[in-house]
Amino acid sequence: MAVFQHGRPPVDRSSIQGWGADLDHKNRPAYPMERTPPRIDAPLTQPEQQPRNVEVLVSLERPHITPLFGSPNPPRGVSGMVRRAAFKETENDIRHWLLLMLADRIDVVEGLVDDLARGHVPNILGEMGIKAEWQHNKKGLAQKVAIGAAVAGVAWYFLSRRDRD
Repeated sequence: MAVFQHGRPPVDRSSIQGWGADLDHKNRPAYPMERTPPRIDAPLTQPEQQPRNVEVLVSLERPHITPLFGSPNPPRGVSGMVRRAAFKETENDIRHWLLLMLADRIDVVEGLVDDLARGHVPNILGEMGIKAEWQHNKKGLAQKVAIGAAVAGVAWYFLSRRDRD
């Protein structure tokens, strides 16, 4: 008589290919390389401190700069001021992350203004992927256009209504 588990009859899993692969060492791909105790060949020395050529913002939780940090773009303009304000808050504070997101949006606008100041007219629709949206997601693009038009219409209505009052 079969023992039912959770009201179901037992399943013969031996017919399922790959089932229980970790039970037999011959079926474990990493088994020949495993060692007990594990291999510790890596040097445990601290890497050399990378030179700082630009301002690098660091968290309050970790006030010391890490030895290797990449080469970030230095904070500049209004977005840089907002980023500096964000790093005065702790990382567990929502203001830190909201300020960083705001700084990203401001940086986009600063980039557009910088492009226009240099005489380069950016292809905003092309950079937004409108051509790809049109080819692969016409319904989604139509929905975005409709929502944008509705928001612009409501904003125009309220602004023109305010002018009449």
